[in-house]
Amino acid sequence: MPTFIVEVQDAAGKTSKERVKAIDAAQARSILINKYPSVGQAKKDIFDIDLSEIEAKLSTVKVKDKAIFSRQFSVMVNAGVAIVRCLGVLSEQCPNPKLKKALLAISDDVQQGVSLSESMRKHPDCFDQLYVSMVDAGEVGGVLDEVLDRLSILLENMQRLVNQVKSAMSYPVAVGSLAVIVFFAMTIFLIPIFAGIFEELGVDLPALTQLMLFLSKSFRNPIFWIVSLPVVIGSVFAFKQYYKTDMGRRQIDGLKLKMPLFGDLAQKTAVARFCRIFGTLTRSGVPILNCMDIVRDTVGNQVIADAIQEAKSEIQQGGMISIALDREGVFPVLAIQMISIGEETGELDSMMMKVADFYEDEVEQAVKALTSIIEPIMMVGVAGIVGVILLSMYLPMFKVFDALG
Repeated sequence: MPTFIVEVQDAAGKTSKERVKAIDAAQARSILINKYPSVGQAKKDIFDIDLSEIEAKLSTVKVKDKAIFSRQFSVMVNAGVAIVRCLGVLSEQCPNPKLKKALLAISDDVQQGVSLSESMRKHPDCFDQLYVSMVDAGEVGGVLDEVLDRLSILLENMQRLVNQVKSAMSYPVAVGSLAVIVFFAMTIFLIPIFAGIFEELGVDLPALTQLMLFLSKSFRNPIFWIVSLPVVIGSVFAFKQYYKTDMGRRQIDGLKLKMPLFGDLAQKTAVARFCRIFGTLTRSGVPILNCMDIVRDTVGNQVIADAIQEAKSEIQQGGMISIALDREGVFPVLAIQMISIGEETGELDSMMMKVADFYEDEVEQAVKALTSIIEPIMMVGVAGIVGVILLSMYLPMFKVFDALG
């Protein structure tokens, strides 16, 4: 809570300054107005550093945090505990500073008569459109506890899916980083030792050895890093800026779907997320068109998001979701057929959940297969890097041995 400095005057006419902790300037003045006959303007203390405020701004609310909160909130609401008290208890024990601050603000809003969903909408960093829409549907239908329970299950499934994909990338990233470190360490520290030996021997160096000596010399030159680092940072920044554009996002996300090994994984992950979120939203009473908007913004791939937008237009014209998705050609045939059956039988939400279960299992199997393929490839890559460096150093030695023989 920020500190305010307020100029006050007592009954004797003596002027002084009071320091008061309050939410805003108006509250700071109201605290002192009954103690002093004259209260001036309240100004925020510029030297007061609120560490909790800084911590809240720097922290992020993860899917796991929202899943735990939803599960606990659902249990308390189902037990008949008032929403305001639920928010108060959960905010006290919340370990995430940003979420804790949001829950305190939401609790104040609810006490003043604001709906829970409308208050959550004021905190997009903590509660996205998906979360707010489901809470809104739960409030309207009077089934808030059920919706919160579905939300917790949905978020837990999403987190599990993300963890599976991350597990597939953790090994190649770790081994790749190790390979880069080994390459630079051997190039910077090992090759110069051999370079001195080669100069003393005065032998003709092979092309590979000359290349490695050139790289070693470049890496040990500060100018190389002064030039290279800005280029690398600038390239990363330019890539991120390009990805923020509509055309850039479509092109890059399209390439992700076409990548060998990883493209199939990205497609299955997006389909599983689409079906899981859509099925959960429709079961919670959210209108289908609103479901399409929410899923489009949370699916995580612009190419698939465009296909969902086309499907929404098809629905508005009286068409079927499966036909529109099939026309775009980004969803697997099996998923299209199962969604079509769900539309024909009137059990679209149930079929969506079955498709989500199926493709989440597919993602798990794809992750295992990908890991088993990448592991030997990365090990061969590391061995190749070390082998090339050692070979470049020993080739001149073989020439020397031949000359001595």
